[in-house]
Amino acid sequence: MSSTLTQPAPILTDAGTAASVAVIGGGLSGLAAACALSEAGYRVTLFERRPYLGGRASSYEHPGTGEIVDNCQHILLGCCTNLVDFYGRLGVQDKIRWYDRLTFMLPGGQAGEIGASGWPAPFHASPSFLRFDLLSLTDKLGIGRAMTALMPRVPADNGKSFLEWLRHHGQTQQAIDRFWSPVLVSALNEDLERVSVAYGAMVFRDAFLKSAEAGRMGVPTVPLSRLYGSAADYIRERGGQVHLRSSVESFTPAADHVSVGVGGEEIVFHYLISAVPFSHLDSILPHSTESEPIREQLVQFTSSPITGIHFWFDREITQLDHAVLLDRTIQWMFQKSRILERASSPDAPLAAGSYLELVVSSSKSLLTRSRNDILDLALRELAEFFPAAKEARVLKSTVVKEVHATFSPAPGLERHRPTPLTAWPRVFLSGDWTATGWPATMEGAVRGGYITAQVLANTRGDDSRFLVPDLPARGLMRLFR
Repeated sequence: MSSTLTQPAPILTDAGTAASVAVIGGGLSGLAAACALSEAGYRVTLFERRPYLGGRASSYEHPGTGEIVDNCQHILLGCCTNLVDFYGRLGVQDKIRWYDRLTFMLPGGQAGEIGASGWPAPFHASPSFLRFDLLSLTDKLGIGRAMTALMPRVPADNGKSFLEWLRHHGQTQQAIDRFWSPVLVSALNEDLERVSVAYGAMVFRDAFLKSAEAGRMGVPTVPLSRLYGSAADYIRERGGQVHLRSSVESFTPAADHVSVGVGGEEIVFHYLISAVPFSHLDSILPHSTESEPIREQLVQFTSSPITGIHFWFDREITQLDHAVLLDRTIQWMFQKSRILERASSPDAPLAAGSYLELVVSSSKSLLTRSRNDILDLALRELAEFFPAAKEARVLKSTVVKEVHATFSPAPGLERHRPTPLTAWPRVFLSGDWTATGWPATMEGAVRGGYITAQVLANTRGDDSRFLVPDLPARGLMRLFR
């Protein structure tokens, strides 16, 4: 599906007018809902308070460097079917570069790779895993037993942490530090003692056991705001509107419409979707008893930060595009100059210098540290993995802290995640933090948008379906449902 499709026939109200929908928030959930409903014939107006789209998955010109930087490195996996569908809808699917293998590194430079083979799922990564020198035989046997326990199903959120689950299943500390934690902290942006069993198990079962395709890693090859900015054209081409730098201050539900307060003006719509983060929703809720159940859910959520550390060097310090960095504060290295340049022409020579982003997920320990302290720490640790960094000259550098990057996937949280429906029949909720069935990821955000769009349409008797099915299980995993 592409943005050049002809304008759809409008969805009409009983009065014969086009059904109008206000969407508050230009993050991925709001964009997904707005694009899906625009395609279905609703007249959508999207309000975003920032001057760009993408929300927490966006980029901007950094004032200290003059460079375009993402607020944090975002990746996706092959199992992110709705996100992939969204890229196809916008016509940007060619802006993702896919990788089939992950490189893990220890300080000192020792490295190991894990990737798919021709073996059937769930054993497709077994050959590389058996050769993986960064884990002992005892580590690997324990990991194998735990993976076997995950094969039949994802355990329910029972109020226990995934770290407790790992210890119950006999995982060594080294296996936790070099295998389970690097994957989960990056995927869920939280420490293992604060991750529910259900979310932790889901990452490994759905992404790494069900099929080789599910575990492929995709990295955007353009700045994030360029990736998602095309959603504005998609909505406008279908009769909708997108308003940037437009903060919604309030909304007032009524029996046959919703009034939205923007810049001191009241604008009337037939429906409203709030796709703002949980931390912002309380400020626009009506002061009424109908808002109380939502407020009671909101107080159950806490956020977790991500820190991105950017370096521009005068030379290339590694030929790797990316790597998982173990046993240090910095956790991932993405050589963005290689990813960006090689995406358009893999055989083209690289420009002089190198642009790296280092990522620290669940970066609570860095929040109070100064920019210079973080840069010194990151550069010192980077040189432990790539000694060439000692000789390279840093041309520019910066630190980007996303303090409220994701919601914390804590044990017991699932029961507090709201559905799209509210006490007001014409008001709906969306967001990665709502009941999407997924943790706080780009896939979870897009699922939230599609789910809400689908629920809104269904309340009108419209049987539109926007949510895309999961990838099917392959190999022996087809025996489990």
